[in-house]
Amino acid sequence: MRKPRFMLLLLALALSAPAFAGDGPFGIDHRLHYDNSGIWKRSNQNILMYGTIVAVGGGALAFGDQDKLGDTFWRSVDATVIASLGAEALKYTFQRERPSQTSDPNRFFEGSRGRSFPSGEVTAITAAVTPFMANYGEDHPAVYALALLPAYDAVARMKTRGHWQSDVLAGAALGAGVGIWAAHRKSPLIIGWLPGGFQVGYVHHFKPEP
Repeated sequence: MRKPRFMLLLLALALSAPAFAGDGPFGIDHRLHYDNSGIWKRSNQNILMYGTIVAVGGGALAFGDQDKLGDTFWRSVDATVIASLGAEALKYTFQRERPSQTSDPNRFFEGSRGRSFPSGEVTAITAAVTPFMANYGEDHPAVYALALLPAYDAVARMKTRGHWQSDVLAGAALGAGVGIWAAHRKSPLIIGWLPGGFQVGYVHHFKPEP
């Protein structure tokens, strides 16, 4: 079965945190040593996040829904959009303060300034890569290396004190769950709401006749 392999992503995230007791809802939350330098710089996190959006959106528009690759790009769009909306709803509901705002991981329901739970970026990046792993991973195991992207972002968000451990784990779980759902739908959702030209894609639309 394919689904259990996605647990490797959650395992990677869990192992990214030091293995000592903490606090918070799962007893694992604690501040990491602050590090906003090198590969952990916030600017690098932004490059990954916005690069993921551009790659997924650009791939969907380029390939349309005429082949497996284009279909997977559109499923990735579905997963990214829906999971991100879900993460925003959870942030609004739980209103948790970030590690940059407090040293206490139990500060939930603190008003609109609390936007820590779950990590929206980890959610979105996980959702974006999951359909590709679901559709291609079994035949091309190297595709599972895409899980390193949200794993990196999860560690980076903790190191810059943007999120607690439970924030990134919840984001990964939400993103993976929605991604699996999108990958196994009968057809992509959002493209069905758009004009038919989007189904063709620029690559196929402008492909010269033989």
